[in-house]
This record gives sequence, C-alpha cells and structure tokens, in this order.
Amino acid sequence: MPNARQCTRPGCSGSAVATLSFNHEHATAWLDDLAPESHPSTYDLCKRHATHLSVPKGWELRDRRNLVPHLAFTA
Repeated sequence: MPNARQCTRPGCSGSAVATLSFNHEHATAWLDDLAPESHPSTYDLCKRHATHLSVPKGWELRDRRNLVPHLAFTA
C-alpha cells in the first residue's frame, strides 16, 4: 500500500519519506526513515526536502535514515 502521508512543508504535496524530530535544549535534529505513524511533535518530509534539509547555525543534524536501497531477491 503506498504512503498516504504528505510532506508537511507548506506548499509541498510530495509523498513523505522521512520524519524530522528535534530537541531545542540540545540543539539537535534527527532525520529518520518515515515513522509508522505521524506525531504532532515531528515533521514528515518528502525526499527533496529531506535531502536539502539544513538546521540553524550551532545545531547538529543526525541523519539516521537507511539510505541503502532495499533489493528483492528471488530464490
């Protein structure tokens, strides 16, 4: 079943592929593969916005996505 969630960036209608979360106190943001469910304190991003994401100066971005393509093997 295809993903029905859209990118949360204003004006973007792309399909979400990643989830952004952050902690202000530690000035850290995490970019993960799309979470199974949306959450009010995270942001879903399309491939374009996830790839070009930047964080404020002094913040650390931890990209924890599994960027290795999934290959199907047949026996």
